[in-house]
Amino acid sequence: MIKNHPILKFWKPIAVIIIWGVSFIATKYTLGEIKPLVIILLRQIIGVLILTLFAIGTKKSFKVTFKDFGWLAIFSFIATIHLWIQITGLQYTSASNTGWIIGVTPVFMLILGLIFFKEKITAVQLTGIIISFFGLVLLVSKGDLSSINLITNKGDLLVLLSAVTWAIYSIVGKKITLNYSPLMTIIYLFLIMSVYIAPFTINGENISAVIHLSFHGWLAIIFLGIFCSAVAYVLWAQAMNEMPATRVGAFLYVQPFITFFAAWILLNEHVTFLTMVSGIIIVGGVVLVNRK
Repeated sequence: MIKNHPILKFWKPIAVIIIWGVSFIATKYTLGEIKPLVIILLRQIIGVLILTLFAIGTKKSFKVTFKDFGWLAIFSFIATIHLWIQITGLQYTSASNTGWIIGVTPVFMLILGLIFFKEKITAVQLTGIIISFFGLVLLVSKGDLSSINLITNKGDLLVLLSAVTWAIYSIVGKKITLNYSPLMTIIYLFLIMSVYIAPFTINGENISAVIHLSFHGWLAIIFLGIFCSAVAYVLWAQAMNEMPATRVGAFLYVQPFITFFAAWILLNEHVTFLTMVSGIIIVGGVVLVNRK
């Protein structure tokens, strides 16, 4: 029957990976007009407004305990640093490179779990780590291993660091249980992030840049705010509640490919066979890392 078709059954995670995959393209576009922190602040404010209206409409409770607020403040700080590093890195590298590099986040999650929580690692997972990093080195060096220079490739380095910060956020989140719904968690997360960013962002220069933002720039910001910071997070949380986490997480393997092709089509980024091969190697390694 149509209602049991796989596309309908998995439409939520599919929609999310498409939105997140294209988010790098929208961000890359707006970087030509406004600064990274301004992009983050605008998308978070829009996200908070949309999600708050949804929470009010569904009669969610806005109560938060002091203990939970403390953890939210920590999560928000890590998330702010993560987005700032990632978007700044995107200024100096391609959107497709960013998509591939972010794909190694599960590798760092496994490494951090091993270091700080003494989690066990299998031979297959170790193999996956080695393969992923080989693909990453191949991507950054463009096939010439002697050309690797972290100063020259600062965009790739910053994006790689953002993969580490997101791994830290994810690891901390796995060990802490908050006492209310994912929707309210996201609202407070975005709200606190906005408070962190505002003092460093609201000034005459940035306000002028926002006022003079082009029509297409506003379209990109609205897309980031409504779809990337609001709709996608809600759909992802719902998908995680409706299906096994491992099945939902598997869809993330497709996200770098979406970014790759979207950057090619929408940004006219130069596509090479080596870039594609490097990305496939990275994803293959990550798949092994996630095997138990």
